[in-house]
Amino acid sequence: MEAMEAMRAKRIVPFDVPGHKRGKGSPELMQFFGEKTMSVDVNSMKMLDFLGHPVSVIKEAEEIAADAFGAAHCFLMVSGTSNSVIAMIMATCKRGDKILMPRNVHKSALSALVLCGAIPVYIDPGIDSNLGISTGMRMADIQRAMDENPDASAIFLNNPTYYGICSNLPGIVKLAHQRGIAVLVDEAHGTHFNFGKGLPISAMAVGADMSAVSMHKSGGSLTQSSFLLLGDAPNPSHVRQIINLTQTTSASYLLMVSLDISRKNLALNGEGIFNKVGEMANYARDEINNIGGYYAYGKEIIDGDAIFDFDHTKLSVNTLKTGMAGREVYDILRDEYDIQIEMGDIGNFLAYVSVGDRPKDIERLCSALAEIYRRYGSDKKAAIDYEYIHPVVTTSPQEAFYAEKQLVSLETAKNRISSELAMCYPPGIPIIAPGEKVTQEAIDYIRYAKEIGCSLTGTQDEAVEQIYVLK
Repeated sequence: MEAMEAMRAKRIVPFDVPGHKRGKGSPELMQFFGEKTMSVDVNSMKMLDFLGHPVSVIKEAEEIAADAFGAAHCFLMVSGTSNSVIAMIMATCKRGDKILMPRNVHKSALSALVLCGAIPVYIDPGIDSNLGISTGMRMADIQRAMDENPDASAIFLNNPTYYGICSNLPGIVKLAHQRGIAVLVDEAHGTHFNFGKGLPISAMAVGADMSAVSMHKSGGSLTQSSFLLLGDAPNPSHVRQIINLTQTTSASYLLMVSLDISRKNLALNGEGIFNKVGEMANYARDEINNIGGYYAYGKEIIDGDAIFDFDHTKLSVNTLKTGMAGREVYDILRDEYDIQIEMGDIGNFLAYVSVGDRPKDIERLCSALAEIYRRYGSDKKAAIDYEYIHPVVTTSPQEAFYAEKQLVSLETAKNRISSELAMCYPPGIPIIAPGEKVTQEAIDYIRYAKEIGCSLTGTQDEAVEQIYVLK
């Protein structure tokens, strides 16, 4: 941030890119974003360092961020946490290596497998049938997977899931490291775990090898900005090489400075911020549960195993007893009440409460939910009440993705092997992944998700009526 301010004060004449030349070449862009923003949308130069090989101010910013998050090393990431997840897996696994992971991972983890050729060994997450969601992984299932795959290179897990559920991260790290298995953590929704009180423990605090932290979610930075954190074991020079394979060489200084500023805010004020966020979320949880029909769940669902802990800042709400799907509530809030929540799926929705929220916004959300239940609620139950489909894996994701394939209808694809991803976004957890059998359960899920208005993506066919399968 300080280097950017110094650069702007110099009033440098730009004969480099970007071509808008501090906004002067695009008046409409200048009017939309403002002179201050356009004046710092710049290219790499000596005084601002270079993200691909930092030696000065970017390097220092990364060191300060590592200290704030209790990490040995930190990388500024400008291609989202998806890129951080891909880098973690590619830095740890090569073609043919086994990686243990729950099936309810973000699509970026499966994209990494397509790119590097690692073989997934899926561990079924727990299932909460009352909520219709998958939870964390059970320790007994992890132990069994490690016993059956002693040659596994890594284990990958969510901390937390989209809904706020955490597996037994301390136990997993201890068990994995006893066997020489690296621990990679998707902490996209756990940026704040290192700050505030009463929050689940962070990956770096328990000695995980790598963690992908989505600062733009709960940390307050600009969309697409992220941190990749390293523990003591990984070689940071090797990880930097892997990052540079896929991350842009034209890194946005707007994104990087937003990471620097938001990191400073969390380091100085994080405890107070997230204590207030927790209070707002808990208040909203109580208000929503008093409406009837909805169930805003919290720490009471902790069972010490598959639900080892719960992030109480996540306002996750089950809708199955309202007669409405989570996606339907999502759509009504947006279309009729001008309230945009994070995600709605078949049985739940998530309202993201974070650093920028205010109590009056919480009141507006709760009032809208009460009115929606009064207007649209019923005793019927959603047609499908599960959120996890057990995968039937026959081929590696890389082999299936690049194999000879043919386009067929969903119904014709039954019991064939998919060459594509299909998922609702958000949350971006694949219903079908490359190398998996297309089951009737998956087809039914896709049909119902379309019926209730979920945004389906991943397949070449934008309508998700057809899917590529192996010949």
